[in-house]
Amino acid sequence: MAVNREKHPMPTQAPEVRAHNFNEVALGYTAEIAVEEAARCLNCRNRPCVNGCPVNIDIPDFILQVRKGEFEKAYQVITRSSSLPAVCGRVCPQETQCESQCTLHVRAKMDPVGIGRLERFVADWHNANVSAAPEKPVPNGHKVAVVGAGPSGLTCAGDLAKAGCSVTVYEALHTAGGVLVYGIPEFRLPKAIVAKEVETLKALGVDVETNVIIGKTLTVDELFSIGFEAVFIGSGAGLPNFMNIPGESCKGVYSANEFLTRSNLMKAYRDDSATPIMKGGRVAVVGGGNVAMDAARTALRLGAEKVYIIYRRSMEELPARREEVEHAQEEGIDFRLLCNPTEIIGFNNPDDPRDAKNGFVTGIRCVRMALGEPDASGRRRPVVIEGSDFQLDVDTVVMAIGTSPNPLIKSTTQGLEVNRHGGIIVNEDGLTSRENVYAGGDAVTGAATVISAMGAGKTAARAILEALKNKG
Repeated sequence: MAVNREKHPMPTQAPEVRAHNFNEVALGYTAEIAVEEAARCLNCRNRPCVNGCPVNIDIPDFILQVRKGEFEKAYQVITRSSSLPAVCGRVCPQETQCESQCTLHVRAKMDPVGIGRLERFVADWHNANVSAAPEKPVPNGHKVAVVGAGPSGLTCAGDLAKAGCSVTVYEALHTAGGVLVYGIPEFRLPKAIVAKEVETLKALGVDVETNVIIGKTLTVDELFSIGFEAVFIGSGAGLPNFMNIPGESCKGVYSANEFLTRSNLMKAYRDDSATPIMKGGRVAVVGGGNVAMDAARTALRLGAEKVYIIYRRSMEELPARREEVEHAQEEGIDFRLLCNPTEIIGFNNPDDPRDAKNGFVTGIRCVRMALGEPDASGRRRPVVIEGSDFQLDVDTVVMAIGTSPNPLIKSTTQGLEVNRHGGIIVNEDGLTSRENVYAGGDAVTGAATVISAMGAGKTAARAILEALKNKG
């Protein structure tokens, strides 16, 4: 049977409609489309797509079940490996992972199978049609603490709970989910989806304690003193980076973390919200990753008249997912590529120091760049074009140039080694320099992808279970 060359497109809201609401942009496959897309899979014996998945989902098997219309069986296949299928189906960079290894793509030069879109369909079908809670595993008598209820911590907790461990997750914020709830906007990942995944983990026996800051409310050492046999640190990378250019202290300058947290977790996008946030006007977002796309598209939905993405390299080097870039372009985001900020301009009325406008952003000064020789990352290094300075008139600036791990846990955990970037140093099993203390995700690597954090959580869970088994 001939295979369609192109994957089925994802139905979406029209750009002119979605740019003004926070509803999910992608609408999901229908059952009919899902079955047709699953039929494109060749069910390869060497299973290259599985090798491209950080959590090793049995992709050919779950797609085979979709092809046969056995959607719940497909869900069960996925959840043998993934605790967050509805999340991964929405935010994983499948195009650089499982789909990049698809035989259709590599050998036949066709579109790869829409693996992520099928995973999302399966998870959504299950959540809409199956109400029975998962069966609780038989307890194995071991007790493990997990620090952070983000993708790495939730994945580790889920795998440990499935093996029978008593697991408590400690989350600093008032809602579980980590970056899934404070960072990724509603229009890309609805919070109800995250809440549903967390409830599934709770049904397995995972205890989630919110508003607990490890390093302040409790220390890692105190966790051991109250009976935990191992600790997994998945506290993420919540410390924002700045450029250290003049004017960054102006009013109206945000880190992307703060801007997105105010909008997503603190619901500043609601008309009746008491959470303050800059709305309307002209907004510049500095950076080119997924977080920058999220911030720019959020600013647009908050009522911005004009939104710029300022990125110092070209479109070819832009690290954001291609789909997110395309959506941003469709929505009218203005990409100022090969540009780099040198100064943020603030309003100053020397005649009236009490002028309410004093200190607020009025513009951002930039310089144009050209691409030189490749740097250590393999990307061509941007070089300043002398005399190319220009200014954009803006009211808000959002810095989306990365984040680092918060130093709180390191500063309160004696003997925990970190690298020069503040990332916790671990071995191949996720074990830190402290006995029975493991770590993974952004707390180790700095800001990375949801699925890579999940992979680290799985690796650590496997190592913890092996250590507990040997302990007896």
